[in-house]
Amino acid sequence: GPIDAAKTVDDVRATPYALPDAYEWYDVDMTDEGEVDQVYDLLTKNYVEDNDAMFRFDYSRDFLRWALMPPGFRRDWHPAVRVKASGKLVAFISAIPARVQVHGHDVTMVEINYLCVHKKLRSRRLAPVLIREITRRVNRTDIWQAAYTAGALLPKPVARNRYYHRSLNPKKLIEVGFSQLPRRMTLKMIMRLYALDGTTTTPGLRPMRREDVPDARQLLADYSSRFKLSPQMSEDEFAHWF
Repeated sequence: GPIDAAKTVDDVRATPYALPDAYEWYDVDMTDEGEVDQVYDLLTKNYVEDNDAMFRFDYSRDFLRWALMPPGFRRDWHPAVRVKASGKLVAFISAIPARVQVHGHDVTMVEINYLCVHKKLRSRRLAPVLIREITRRVNRTDIWQAAYTAGALLPKPVARNRYYHRSLNPKKLIEVGFSQLPRRMTLKMIMRLYALDGTTTTPGLRPMRREDVPDARQLLADYSSRFKLSPQMSEDEFAHWF
């Protein structure tokens, strides 16, 4: 059942949540190169990393524009926290529109992603404020559900996903310490193991073209209908993502 009691837009506060005096809210314009640079810089230096701080996601600027500007995106769903004096971005969170089939019902919701707080400000409790603020902004548009992912187990997940990786450049990954050379295997053996064939096992496999979108979208829709939880996409959304 629902987590919260049913609400209306009128029940949601119209003003942003308060921040410490030295900081301010700012809606990032992902069409502005300078602002994209700031988001890229914040995420590159402060987003998800391993326990030894050796590896961190390095999403390109083009990737961030693609991820945050699907059909129907809203600038006010890209809130950041800035230092008033300098304008420097020190925290960010995002929401993008989504339609999800849940037990046979289409539910309009958002996908939450890229929650990031500068390392030096982790003790300021900005993350809960960011979550409350993006929730407020989404609720003000009469949307009441959201989906997000987390590495930690937070009760209770509606779905779980396990990552499986195939090394495309095992030599490089071993050199930088991301992967380890298995016992009784040489680097040459590993490179041969992960080498890709020059041909695909599926005859005629090729990159999708714009004219393929209607049929390809329908194939995905038919396959997704087997599941209790699955994304629903218009042709424009499918073309954007794929």
